[in-house]
Order: sequence, then structure tokens, then C-alpha cells
Amino acid sequence: MMDLPDTAIVMGILQNIVFCALVMVLILGLVVGPRYLRSRDRQKLYDLMRTAYEKGQPVPPELIASLTAEEPEASPSPTQDRDLRRAVVLMAVGLGLAGLGLGLGWGISFASDIGGAVTGGIIAGIGAIPGFIGLAYLILWLVGRRGSRT
Repeated sequence: MMDLPDTAIVMGILQNIVFCALVMVLILGLVVGPRYLRSRDRQKLYDLMRTAYEKGQPVPPELIASLTAEEPEASPSPTQDRDLRRAVVLMAVGLGLAGLGLGLGWGISFASDIGGAVTGGIIAGIGAIPGFIGLAYLILWLVGRRGSRT
């Protein structure tokens, strides 16, 4: 018979596995789902063209144009707006990590003042990395904006 700590460990492992599986299903659903729907629509268009061809009816040129149209590019060309968006997102991530460090430091300080200070400082320091990268993107956006006016 299993002891209570062994059961808790097994339950913790099962919870982690179930959580990871749910995250993977969510990510795959968001990535694969739209592609599947697009391929299903394209297959319907092919079937429509085939039946029209078998019955001897002319295929509308709009249908052929929609099938031969290229997919839009996955990544648009770099613009100043992308620099601003990246700046805002990275600075928000940096501030979020700094807030996490502050909260963890405060919470852990109830058990140990030194442990809370160390943990909070490390996580807040890690948050400085994306924050300063976002600041660099903001500077690039400002310089590019100033250069385009002249």
C-alpha cells in the first residue's frame, strides 16, 4: 500500500502531464485548425471544379483565380510600426517580470527576508532584459520616425 507522500507525488506528476497535454492540444488546435479549415475549403472548390468539368459546364474565372492566388506572406516586411509594437510588448513583459519578482520577493520574505530579497531581485533582474530590449526598439522607432520626417 502506498504512503500518503507517494500518492501526492504521483498526483502531482499526473497533474503536470494533464496540464502539458492540454497546453499542447490548445497550441496544436490554434496552429493546425485554421490550416485544416483552409484545406477543406480548397478541397470543396476542387470538387466543384471537377463536377463542373464532368458536366461540361465552363468553370468561372473567379474560381480559378481564387485557387491560383498565392497565400499571403507569413511575415510582413519590417516597418516602423513593428518596432513600436515590439517595444511595447517587450517593455510590458519586462514590467510583468519585475512585478512577479516583487510579488515573489514579498511572499517569500514571510519565510526568509534574505530568500525573498534574492528571489525577487533575480526575477526582477531577468525582467530587465526584455525591458531594455524593448527600450532599444522604442529608440529605433523614434530615430526612424525622426529620419522619415526630414
